[in-house]
Amino acid sequence: MFKIIVTPRFGDTDALRHVNNNVLGDWFELGRNDLFKFFTPDLKLSDETWKLIMVRTETDFLGQIFFGTNVEIRTYILHIGNTSFTIGHEAWQDNKLKAKGKNVVVHYDFLKQIKKPIPKDIRLKLKEHLIKEEDIGKK
Repeated sequence: MFKIIVTPRFGDTDALRHVNNNVLGDWFELGRNDLFKFFTPDLKLSDETWKLIMVRTETDFLGQIFFGTNVEIRTYILHIGNTSFTIGHEAWQDNKLKAKGKNVVVHYDFLKQIKKPIPKDIRLKLKEHLIKEEDIGKK
């Protein structure tokens, strides 16, 4: 599991004085950077170097997140397939689970426009961060 701390910005809030739901996608993306490095260690973006494409994303909002208190983003792997894997995310504030999400990402060749099997060495790295779905949301 990877963990990062995000400090909500004033501009992340909306008229209801909580962090806007759209902000969570950005925070979860920040949490994926360590996983992205398995595929592209320097995170250089180009058709030749980038190897992942997101095909599905979902977020469940479980409680309001507020400005003024840091948020812990947890990122882990839920499932590893042949060409794709599912990433899990959690957003915690004040020791409470406020949001959780899933993303399906495909190992992809942008030049050929085809999906590719996940290499064995990367599959082993992903397995190190594999969590059972029933353990989601536990401290």
